[in-house]
Amino acid sequence: MRTPLMAGNWKMYKTPAETQAFFSKFLPLVTGATHAEIAICPPFVNIAAAVEAAKGSRVGIGGQNVYWAKEGAFTGEVSAPMLKAAGCTWAIAGHSERRQYFGETDETVLKRAAAALDAGLLPIVCVGERLEERESGNTERVLEAQFNGGIAGLSAEQFAKTVIAYEPVWAIGTGKVATPDMAGAAHKFLRGLAESKYGKSAAAAVRILYGGSVKPDNVRGLMAQPDIDGALVGGASLEANSFASIVNF
Repeated sequence: MRTPLMAGNWKMYKTPAETQAFFSKFLPLVTGATHAEIAICPPFVNIAAAVEAAKGSRVGIGGQNVYWAKEGAFTGEVSAPMLKAAGCTWAIAGHSERRQYFGETDETVLKRAAAALDAGLLPIVCVGERLEERESGNTERVLEAQFNGGIAGLSAEQFAKTVIAYEPVWAIGTGKVATPDMAGAAHKFLRGLAESKYGKSAAAAVRILYGGSVKPDNVRGLMAQPDIDGALVGGASLEANSFASIVNF
């Protein structure tokens, strides 16, 4: 059985003080949530506050991005060993906003995921198609290219520690959400790619999250799909009651 993972991606929201306030409200709401793992990925400047606030709880903290070099003259970047030293257990790689606004490619996504794994972090590697790609019938072609370029370069041992997040770009922050059937079909296709590359047992074990306007009122239908193993939640993870409702689906 795959343990669901409910991960909150705060994007560029909240200060350290607001982070502490969130956790003081959120943690009591999820103390009984032993059915799922919980992760929150705040902005880099809030990681220390989040790690401190989550201490003693089952909530893991992650970086929203990670650079592939361990150190060096890379102004503005944060390395995997730095995230690990700050108390993180997770790192997102290849979020669609990173691809869209900051020039991420499948090649750089793979490098970031591998660097995270080398430092002992668990990567959440994001894949997903744009609206025009779905409308032109190219969803599977896009997912296959992103899987082959951004994930399939990992060793079997590395892949076993990796989480995949399917996030249709047209559903992120738009209020649009893939129907459970649409999301389920994409997850099933991704699991098939994993089986082709890594074998049946690895494919059966890998967790694939859905991301794209997940809210308390649609999470149950999504989680009923057999290949959906959790959610990568954006806006709805910013409010304690809302994210707790999603965790406690």
